Amino acid sequence: MRSSHHRNHHARRLLCLTALACFVAGGAAYACTRKAAVPQLPELPAESLAQPASALPETPVQQPAENGVQQSTLTAAQAQAILDDPRMILVNRTHPITEDYPVETKECGSATAINKTLQTEAADAFLSMQAAAAKDGVDVRMQSGYRSVSYQKKLYDNKTQYYRDKGLSEAAAREKAAAIVNPPGCSEHNCGLAADLNSPEHTTLDTGFADTAAFRWLCENAEQYGFILRYPKEAESVTGITYEPWHWRYVGPENAALLNRSGLCLEDAIAVLQRIAAGETVTG
Repeated sequence: MRSSHHRNHHARRLLCLTALACFVAGGAAYACTRKAAVPQLPELPAESLAQPASALPETPVQQPAENGVQQSTLTAAQAQAILDDPRMILVNRTHPITEDYPVETKECGSATAINKTLQTEAADAFLSMQAAAAKDGVDVRMQSGYRSVSYQKKLYDNKTQYYRDKGLSEAAAREKAAAIVNPPGCSEHNCGLAADLNSPEHTTLDTGFADTAAFRWLCENAEQYGFILRYPKEAESVTGITYEPWHWRYVGPENAALLNRSGLCLEDAIAVLQRIAAGETVTG
């Protein structure tokens, strides 16, 4: 008998097809992390892909489909344009980057930050977001940003040794460590687009951050500054990373809006976009 976990995962994968309509015709907001009512996005012409979310028209353009499921109007060219956006780079254990991956950085971390920089555009976006949060009386700080691949290796090796000291074999320790700290070249921090955030009310990077005003503010507002919650709880089986409410990824405002309305994690979104770019018709 299949477990409820496998049934739920299978159902979620099927919903990825339905969620295609959300990329251009609007749809459900990210469950448990977004506003209860989020305006729907219209079809995006190719030339508008680089515009900020605030510049997008508000009237949705929808394509009717059988059984009430909207068919995606995203063209192959539009899907490819999103895939080619360097801010949408997928970095994980199956898509590592090399040690010489070029990153221009800018400092934006707090005084106590471990790694104080992000890729320049991401840093500017974070500073704007931080200022907006401050106006709302919320203190959002970056605790860790860009990490070199060599530094990532040090973190991964340390976590592996931690589990080795607990009696695990080398292979088991590395597998366990990889669920917490990505191997070198496999972390988004290595491309400068990922930020570990905290606040004075909760300075540690753990799930307790989800109970803070800072996290709630981010869930409501981070999208317009181009950041998404990268490792949500419901996507652990896809991302291979345990729930990290502190880990936010910069993809740009328009891409953040599309991802959040689709309800897909980055891995699933990339997979669907690749199918569309290849000329497949993907419907719910």
